[in-house]
Amino acid sequence: MTTLITGLDHVQVEAPAGCEAQARAFFGTFLGLPELRKPEALRARGGVWFGLPDGRQLHVGVTPDFVPREKGHPALRCADLAAFGAHCEAQGVPYRADAEAGVPRVFLRDPFGNRLEVVAGAHQSVPAADLR
Repeated sequence: MTTLITGLDHVQVEAPAGCEAQARAFFGTFLGLPELRKPEALRARGGVWFGLPDGRQLHVGVTPDFVPREKGHPALRCADLAAFGAHCEAQGVPYRADAEAGVPRVFLRDPFGNRLEVVAGAHQSVPAADLR
């Protein structure tokens, strides 16, 4: 079968109406992601888009009756997890470190309570067919 999916374009996290200033402070200032211009047709919906260094995007979208994500989450990559942890501590952002999945990582919450993961390197990708 021909591969139909060629990659990941973006992930979206949900946030309440009026989230833009907090999103810019967290994803832009704290995480250092550049803000991207949303298409004109989508601007009235609110929210903010950010660019990742590899060309993918992280979108913060406004949703009615917002409830933070407890389990579902984006996982961002980081070259120096110790430096990231020190950055969190210096900024007063709580996080929890573990290596339970076989790779060092930390979990934290965005200003809206959504779960985020930051991983050192990358999770191993082993096709399920190779496990049989």
